[in-house]
Amino acid sequence: MERSMHPPADRKLFRPLLLSGLLGAAALLGPSLPASAQTDLPARQDVFLAGYVSAVLERDFALPAEAVSVQDGVVTLRREAIAGKSSAEIVRAIEKLKGVRAVRVTEAGGTGAGEAQAPTPAIASGAAQSRPAAEGTPVSPRATSAEKTVALPPGKPLFDALLADPRWAHFSASYQYYDNDEDVTHAGSTSFGETFSLLRGPTGDGGNWELGFQAGVFALFDLDSESKDLINADYWVGIPVTYRHDNFSAMARLYHQSSHLGDEYLLREDVNQNNRVNLSYEAVDLLLSYEFDDTYRVYGGGGFLFHKEPSDLKPWSAQYGLEITPDVTFFDGLARPVFAADLHNREENDWSTDLSLRGGIEFTNPVVGGRRVMLLLEYYSGRNPNGQFYDRRLDYAGIGLHIFY
Repeated sequence: MERSMHPPADRKLFRPLLLSGLLGAAALLGPSLPASAQTDLPARQDVFLAGYVSAVLERDFALPAEAVSVQDGVVTLRREAIAGKSSAEIVRAIEKLKGVRAVRVTEAGGTGAGEAQAPTPAIASGAAQSRPAAEGTPVSPRATSAEKTVALPPGKPLFDALLADPRWAHFSASYQYYDNDEDVTHAGSTSFGETFSLLRGPTGDGGNWELGFQAGVFALFDLDSESKDLINADYWVGIPVTYRHDNFSAMARLYHQSSHLGDEYLLREDVNQNNRVNLSYEAVDLLLSYEFDDTYRVYGGGGFLFHKEPSDLKPWSAQYGLEITPDVTFFDGLARPVFAADLHNREENDWSTDLSLRGGIEFTNPVVGGRRVMLLLEYYSGRNPNGQFYDRRLDYAGIGLHIFY
């Protein structure tokens, strides 16, 4: 292969949900309640919502039901009841629940669970609040700093996944039509991996820092071959250090990638094994990201390769992109549209642009939140992202299922 320098049924939940269902049913039956309660629909909705919130708190954070109260869709948490746990992660989980208008955290001696709360406007996920809220102040799920350093913190990492990056570690399976490749036309592409938070703590400016671990495998299969030959496998592992303050986040990362040809591909008679490229390198990169109104996200940064093979690989690269998640939902809040574009320029390819586009539907449970399942159309044009064939030009279109945790 010649190189050219040119052209990725919880049991704990059951009991609180059953309780909330019974309470909601009792409220709807009416005759056993005072006449004023029979006409108070918002109050009955609050009772039902309180059951859901209590279920999430017990399941994910081992918190008692008395830690929360709900009035007019506003959820109030008592800070003393959640002591020792990250209030930012707890608020973040609650705010994703359907029907929650806002979340408050009250200090000890503040407004009690049975006292009235003034209605508060809904707060978008990721809204700016730079420091822990005072009594009765709405809190953003990303805003409150952790009170102390926490090992294996709950919730997703501080730096969000890059949805259109072909080499972002996550779970996926795609069909891709290769327009101009000499070995593959109908391709199956899979990836297995994720980002895990190891340590998280506060910073002096009201933000949070985090140490994480990333790992992934990216595999390419020839669907036209009799045994669906494995063509290429890339192995990727990295250590990210991230920072978040309000809607701004940054990630500095040290990572390794090595690429390997599939055994079935090597057995093909027309493959010259002497031309195999042992692509392997370590790299560092830095990415900055900012989110606007929970709808638009932009990011950008650069990277540098070292300990590289082949040794004459040019090291510098730039990466930037855009993600759009419109404030439109379908199927009772279960689905919404999403679009993402990722662009890469590498010195190795004379700074030509590698373009990756993905767009489709994202499915998220509005009650539990967290996991994101996306059915996406895909388009790519640029340097082949499959490591062993990095010196080839590639254009493909396809459709895939992508899962981010």
